[in-house]
Amino acid sequence: MGLPAAVRDRVAAVHRGSALPERLRLYDGWAARYEQDVAALEYRAPYLAAASLAFAFPAPRAEARLLDVACGTGLVARELHRRGFRCLDGVDGSAGMLERARSTGLYQQLRLCVLGREPLPAPAEHYDAVTVVGALGEGQVPSTVLPELLRVTKPGGFLCLTTRSNPSNLRYKAELEAALGQLEQRGAWQKLLAQEVEYWERATSEEESTQGTGYISGVVYIYQKCPVPNLEEG
Repeated sequence: MGLPAAVRDRVAAVHRGSALPERLRLYDGWAARYEQDVAALEYRAPYLAAASLAFAFPAPRAEARLLDVACGTGLVARELHRRGFRCLDGVDGSAGMLERARSTGLYQQLRLCVLGREPLPAPAEHYDAVTVVGALGEGQVPSTVLPELLRVTKPGGFLCLTTRSNPSNLRYKAELEAALGQLEQRGAWQKLLAQEVEYWERATSEEESTQGTGYISGVVYIYQKCPVPNLEEG
């Protein structure tokens, strides 16, 4: 596949179905090499997500409050900053990743939070937009977090989510899209975009490759929270 074996091994390790403490330990250990590795993967999700959110988001952007969930080392923040977003908060479950994110100087506040195990450290209806880029996947953040993402989003605010479409993530993707659709049916939000992208990142194995391209595909979703969502219905 052209990727260094060490990169393939590190990516495989964090996507394996390991217990949460072990997975967080792996992310802590990966933090120093993370950006180098995702550059080798040609990982495009941060760019694609930020561009999609910026297209949907009404100007002006500089005063808008954004929460970067599973912020990692700050790759999404860099792309958002380039597009005029300045008021960024971040959360991640890995202290090692947060340390790297802090060094960017792009975040107003960074907090340790294991999404899916604990609520987001933010009041209700606080953010104009919430992003979750790269973390919604098999063995990562469960799709059951969607109501919590909605809770901290202002009415009329935006949510930018991504997931992968490679074979080992298809079960999760189906569960995620079912949950997204149920919330839309209940009037919690409306879908503005679901963009399938063929060249999302380089595949780490032939089995994960999309039709032998050497890449896996992925999806960017943009939703807008309805002014008066009703999460109790149904």
